Amino acid sequence: MPTFIRAFLSGVALLLALPAAAVEVNFQPVADGVYAHIGEMGARTAANEGLNANLGLVVTPAGAVLIDSGATFKSAQQIHAAVRRVTTQPVRWVINTGGQDHRWLGNGYFQAQGAELIAHAAGEADLRQRGGEHVSSLRSALGPLAEGTVPVLPTRWLRGTDEQLKLGGVVFEFKHRGGAHTPGDMLVWLPQKTVLFSGDVVYVDRLLGVIPVSQTKPWLATFAEIERLAPTVIVPGHGQVTNLATAQAQTRDYLRALRAHMKQAVDEGLDMSAAVKTFHARPWLGLLNAAELMPGNASRTYLELERE
Repeated sequence: MPTFIRAFLSGVALLLALPAAAVEVNFQPVADGVYAHIGEMGARTAANEGLNANLGLVVTPAGAVLIDSGATFKSAQQIHAAVRRVTTQPVRWVINTGGQDHRWLGNGYFQAQGAELIAHAAGEADLRQRGGEHVSSLRSALGPLAEGTVPVLPTRWLRGTDEQLKLGGVVFEFKHRGGAHTPGDMLVWLPQKTVLFSGDVVYVDRLLGVIPVSQTKPWLATFAEIERLAPTVIVPGHGQVTNLATAQAQTRDYLRALRAHMKQAVDEGLDMSAAVKTFHARPWLGLLNAAELMPGNASRTYLELERE
């Protein structure tokens, strides 16, 4: 075999032996001691390792607090590496803001590092019921990158509509108003910083998703709590760091319009197909994923209004 061919084949073999490029996680400051990673807004892919959502990091004198743990064991390792680039403090708490995979399936990694896992008890049944399904879906989408990922439940369940915890003098307030995108969705409010981590209660830049476990009525009740808090900065579940006016236009107003239209359709006996087709979607069609998500959002909201 000629030398140049042998060298070429050796190079190919070396490239094939290298691990796939890891997802890039970067925490950027949004306030003093408060950081956000802005995830991709498209679908879960091998390139983003299922991490198509935002994360938060709060650094206190007594340790770091991670808001959401990522979609896989492997991506949690990359999240931890990004935390270490910001602070030498250990991750003391991991807060799961809701029941989607990228909110909590990195829990196992952080539990092994000694972190306490915190979520709202209203989401426990959802995590138990859908955890296995989430892992199966991630294995299909990510292949080997999902290896080592198992559903690890939180170790501390918050139960009130309003709870408060302190770490290193930093106050964390947790607001749950019955769920939103998922049953356990809760707000993480930092009153001393006037920063809100909304989890999947707020979507900007891309259209929100009404999935089978979503409830739009408490979703709007949760949003009303955001308006009461009047945060200076909102780190949404998806999309760029934002303000209240943008969140109102792209999340609240869409949910209000969807519910109002579907309530009228149900009250007038209009069938679901016709109700979906006649919804005035134009104000939100510029958002990413709008065309593909609109029909499902509308039909599930119609069924919810029927049940009400």
